Amino acid sequence: MLLAIDTATQMMSLALFDGRALLAEHTWHTGQNHGVQLAQMVQSILGRAGVTTSALTALGVCTGPGSYSGLRVGVSLAKGLASVHKLPLVGVTALDVLAAGQPHFTDGLIVTVQAGRGRVVVGRYQWRKGRWVNRGEPKLMDWEMLIKSIDGPAHLSGEVNADGFKALAAAQEAGTPVTLVGAAHRLRRAGFLAQEAWERYSANPKGFEAARLLPFYIKTQDVPES
Repeated sequence: MLLAIDTATQMMSLALFDGRALLAEHTWHTGQNHGVQLAQMVQSILGRAGVTTSALTALGVCTGPGSYSGLRVGVSLAKGLASVHKLPLVGVTALDVLAAGQPHFTDGLIVTVQAGRGRVVVGRYQWRKGRWVNRGEPKLMDWEMLIKSIDGPAHLSGEVNADGFKALAAAQEAGTPVTLVGAAHRLRRAGFLAQEAWERYSANPKGFEAARLLPFYIKTQDVPES
């Protein structure tokens, strides 16, 4: 049984996965209330599924990029649970979680996570052997830079603010080959985090020590110096 925790942005998500099926999943807008809501919601989802922490065999956590405070809350709780219950902890980036939730397109895939101040963290993926595989390191961009960087037909998924919708509409009108996927596929869900974490854990059960896991920050003015 794997519990997945995602607090990377203002959308928070939890899921329980038994290796074959999702037993529970909850995704909601938490704003800046990660620290207030997370622990009680973990207890709630476990209770509703009739599962105790003793039944867990692994944990999955979204490692970012995202909000500094949000990531700190989620990663800290996951590492605490892993330490107390001696569980492996699998980290998956927010971009990989988004990509895992997309169907197969014949063109490329671009995924975005809000980074504040009108910017997004951008990941690019291509379809290989039945899954989306990233094409390089994520980049911090504003929407104008993102549109200019599109080098071929692509579907875009992930977090899009009002400026993003305007930029994408203008780009499509100008002939840029980008398609915005539907709202349901743009939602980052812990169910996909759970599946991805389970696959990685199953392939290497001894390779996920909680003490070694670190959140993934894109350096901005909102992220303090380490």
